[in-house]
Amino acid sequence: MAAPREAAERRPFGRRFLTDPTRLFQHNAWDNVEWSEEQEASARIKVQENSSQLLPQDKQEEYEVNAKRYWDDFYKIHENGFFKDRHWLFTEFPELAPNRNPSPNGDSAPGFGNKEESNSEGLENGHCSLETKTENQFNLLQNTPKICPEEVATQKCRELTPGDGDYPGSSASYRILEVGCGAGNTVFPILQTNNDPGLFVYCCDFSTTAVDLVQNNAEYDSSRCFAFVHDLCNDQSPFPMPDESLDVVILIFVLSAILPEKMQSMVTRLSRLLKPGGLMLLRDYGRYDLAQLRFKKGQCLADNFYVRGDGTRVYFFTQAELDDLFTRAGLEKIQNLVDRRLQVNRGKQMTMYRVWIQCKYRKPAAPQ
Repeated sequence: MAAPREAAERRPFGRRFLTDPTRLFQHNAWDNVEWSEEQEASARIKVQENSSQLLPQDKQEEYEVNAKRYWDDFYKIHENGFFKDRHWLFTEFPELAPNRNPSPNGDSAPGFGNKEESNSEGLENGHCSLETKTENQFNLLQNTPKICPEEVATQKCRELTPGDGDYPGSSASYRILEVGCGAGNTVFPILQTNNDPGLFVYCCDFSTTAVDLVQNNAEYDSSRCFAFVHDLCNDQSPFPMPDESLDVVILIFVLSAILPEKMQSMVTRLSRLLKPGGLMLLRDYGRYDLAQLRFKKGQCLADNFYVRGDGTRVYFFTQAELDDLFTRAGLEKIQNLVDRRLQVNRGKQMTMYRVWIQCKYRKPAAPQ
């Protein structure tokens, strides 16, 4: 039966714990649950079954070559209506809004509390997603200038390559980069919440369509934010900021979309951008998450790596794998924990177990 994880072992994600099994269907979700040995064994068997038949190599290469097109198609179809703004970020990662005042109940997000829709990532077509948040629909503006459109992305980004200290956000005192920004569901909550006049937020995505959505958002402010197209797997693709210029790099459900053999190079490149003492923050899919268990035979590309029906791909991590990626990049562990969440369909009397991993790693301070 689900039980609360020991507080000494981890900082809880959310605040609702199932201590009385008879109350299981009283709420939509419960935080930080433990799995029984039988439950974990059952999940392991499901993964063995759905990964027993791998896609042919030529199909795997096709998904890699066309990865950008699949994500462009995803955002053309869903635009800004697929993901919900991630206001839970400030509870889990207070570094994103260091001057934010906690609410009286101890949560750092006013009105956050235990609202399941505010601190969870749902499941739709195997994606990490939530229901459409209509009150936050983006207002598309036709005249917002585009930065790095697809046909000239490489050329324009080379023009933005930093030189002599003059680059977007060069005068800022606190710089954040979100990788895999999508339609802006992390970027805009940060800009709305963090009122530090010295803040500057960079955001990039593999998908030109996604970056267009960010740039065309009514809340996009080029004096505080710079959105650009970037292929992290291309070592020759330049960043618009110099090495050791960032205070924070954010990776929210993005590393899992990368071909596993390219992950280390990507993390290492990003670590070079951090200032000494800078942080890399990650939240991503954990091993045996419901999304992994729902895949069918024939969707597996490699161990724990799958392709969804829309052509996008996803990997499911262990804590040890992520620790290895970050430490090999020269970063020091601050936090590496598993969040297991029990979601409940009260109408159908069904339970759904989600598994995420959350990490904070720091670049060592420069020697005195």
